[in-house]
Amino acid sequence: MTTFNDRERAEEAKFAMDSDTAFRVAARRNRLLGEWAAAKMGLTPEETASYRTAVVQSDFEEAGDEDVIRKVLGDLTAAGVDSDEASVRAVLEEKAVEARRQLMGES
Repeated sequence: MTTFNDRERAEEAKFAMDSDTAFRVAARRNRLLGEWAAAKMGLTPEETASYRTAVVQSDFEEAGDEDVIRKVLGDLTAAGVDSDEASVRAVLEEKAVEARRQLMGES
């Protein structure tokens, strides 16, 4: 019985660690996406820092990436930047890879 309990605890710990890693990757990805969008909109460094935070926070509105994509695409469109949903999704994927690399490099 002890082996089963040990195995169960190990699985729970792995799940918690994987969940934490996924959260950190998503937050880093959103921050990187915010920096990219801020550069496209020509924001100042102070505005960029604030915008990065706003993009990260937008991910808490609903499950999935739609809330982040909707925010960034809406802001780019409002700023007069020529962009579409497909290009924002492509950059989001690129930033996910970059975020994972950065976090794995820190470990």
